[in-house]
Amino acid sequence: MGATMAEKIIGRRMGAEVASGDFVVVPVDLVLVHEGTGPLALDQFAALGYTEVATDVLLFSDHAAPAPRRELANVQQRLQAFANGAKCVFHQPGSGICHQIVAERWAAPGQIIIGADSHTCSAGALGAFGTGMGSTDVAVAMALGKTWLRVPETIRVELEGQFEAGVYAKDLILALIGELGADGAIYQALEFGGAAGNALTSEERLTLSNMAVEAGGKAGLWAADEVTEAYLESQGRGADHLVLTPDADAAYERVVTMDLGQLTPQVAMPHFVDNVRPVEEAEGIAVDQVFIGTCTNGRLSDLRVAARLLDGEQVAPGVRLLVGPASRAVTREALREGLIDILVEAGATILPPGCGACVGVHQGVLADGERCLSTQNRNFEGRMGNPASEIYLASPATAAATAITGMITDPRVMKEKV
Repeated sequence: MGATMAEKIIGRRMGAEVASGDFVVVPVDLVLVHEGTGPLALDQFAALGYTEVATDVLLFSDHAAPAPRRELANVQQRLQAFANGAKCVFHQPGSGICHQIVAERWAAPGQIIIGADSHTCSAGALGAFGTGMGSTDVAVAMALGKTWLRVPETIRVELEGQFEAGVYAKDLILALIGELGADGAIYQALEFGGAAGNALTSEERLTLSNMAVEAGGKAGLWAADEVTEAYLESQGRGADHLVLTPDADAAYERVVTMDLGQLTPQVAMPHFVDNVRPVEEAEGIAVDQVFIGTCTNGRLSDLRVAARLLDGEQVAPGVRLLVGPASRAVTREALREGLIDILVEAGATILPPGCGACVGVHQGVLADGERCLSTQNRNFEGRMGNPASEIYLASPATAAATAITGMITDPRVMKEKV
């Protein structure tokens, strides 16, 4: 029997064939923590009696960057001190979001990447087995350079057709989560492919892999192919590429087929990511804030879409538009292309590279009764800092159209721009 991407990556690192359901101890290539999860991981690492790490460890200050309070500044100082002492890599506030930087600089096909953050599954877009774990498991991986896993079963997501104008990868993943449910892929890998999937860019794939966990997925995996190679080359890492694909006779838990041409813009309604509706069922809901950014949709292609719709337009009176590039590299290129000028002219506030309003720590906390339409990956009650507010999730195109009108709007009304 052939191997799925999950079985192939884990088996390759084990040097032996594995099958779904097997319990294995596997080498870890990369570990990441940030200021939200890092302190507990460092506490557990010290409790184990270790002072040196056994694999590459990255520490990030991205969830509150720059720090809004002294407590968080002290945490960031602690992470940097640990990195200096243990000879790890520390990414300063303003460098960007951990998952975006891992994609730009670190992740490569065939790797095992774990992080004390659930959206570590983003790395699956580049053919790596990326998954989130608790801080204690992460501390053990830092100390030993390995971790234990149950090899997950896999749901194959077969993509066919082509997006219509105004429909994007974010709409696809929201529709899929709406179909599977928030617990529809618990401890299973989502493996994306098919003729349409093979044609998607790495940035589109990152959006899909990023949100695999919102259906309960352990990982969100893609074959490492020509698209992967082109992305790695664009980052100056072409030598990291290797071709890695699932076998034609791989056994899947089930196969879900999605026709991209049948999709419309989607909106996840409060307060659950799987509470997904076509945009037509949400149109007209007034919003107070729009947020474009995060590890889901803060990449250059997302800012290009937003800028295209906002070019020559103005944000609706009384609406705040926040834009947070996912990394310094994204910010730099957006400046070079003139995207930032367009967004600022339209009335946007540009945030430092980082998680921004997504986690409700600072930079965009909502007032009581306010509504935000956001391109982030979660809309749980209180996610953006106030349980007395509402969060709607959508694509950058829907977000930009909504910022212009002040109410949830189908971006396809801007026919000449989508």
